[in-house]
Amino acid sequence: MLDRLVNTRGATTLRQLLKEDLNFLLTNRVPRILLTRFMGWFSRIRHPVVRDLSLAVWRRFDPLDLSDARKQQFESVHDVFTRELVAGARPVDPDPAILASPCDAIVGPCGPIDGAQLVQAKGLVYSLGELLQDETLAASYHGGCYATLRLKSSMYHRFHAPHDCTVRRVTYIAGDTWNVNPIALARVERLFCRNERAVISARIHATNQIITLVPIAAILVAGIRLHFLDLLLHLGYRGPNHIACEASFAKGNELGWFEHGSTVIVLAPRGFVLCDAVTPGAAIKVGRGLMRLIE
Repeated sequence: MLDRLVNTRGATTLRQLLKEDLNFLLTNRVPRILLTRFMGWFSRIRHPVVRDLSLAVWRRFDPLDLSDARKQQFESVHDVFTRELVAGARPVDPDPAILASPCDAIVGPCGPIDGAQLVQAKGLVYSLGELLQDETLAASYHGGCYATLRLKSSMYHRFHAPHDCTVRRVTYIAGDTWNVNPIALARVERLFCRNERAVISARIHATNQIITLVPIAAILVAGIRLHFLDLLLHLGYRGPNHIACEASFAKGNELGWFEHGSTVIVLAPRGFVLCDAVTPGAAIKVGRGLMRLIE
């Protein structure tokens, strides 16, 4: 009986490992950048057959709920990816001490920032300074807290202001397009520091504190669009890395969107802690409490 149980567990573990190996192979050991450029083109094809077949395949891998979308008729797959929601679909926590979640997501590694490294996955860490490409900015978050927010492909892909704030600078960092799912995060060291990303720093109006959002692109993510910049940050972008701006937002206002699912890392300075419900594996939606100010 015991031998049978051990053999059953061993077979289950082997199947899981093979499944993970196949997932990693199919989503990473491919021409990632070329495939991402292709997806950027393909997703914009406005043809009902292409749209419907693509959505049918998509739904076989990830449940897709469009019931809260502002419109129900979509011209392309890209139109679905970047959909807007009906008014009131994501109520924003009005408490001025609360930093709201900027996106719908599954919470990944999160917690206090103790030193110069953050957790990517069990056994793997990465440098905050390397992520931001700015050691001074990174040092300002020592003693603060962070949250890794993973947007699954079926989720709402727009992201919003966590508080009343003003964005004065965006840093675009070119990079690779590794998948950002848990399988890849457990295997590729410093993955977030390798991938294409934007660093968006914003000053909270009420407290003058600086918070930072880092939207990170991934395979099939054809770009990051920010409303307050008249450009699309993507693999073909050749403009300046540091982009000055002056854009004010009320808490919950839309900042921009991904062309597909990916990850947003939120950094807050000393004085902020995670809200009680924010734990690894938890689902969170735009506007719900992510962090709270205790000082």
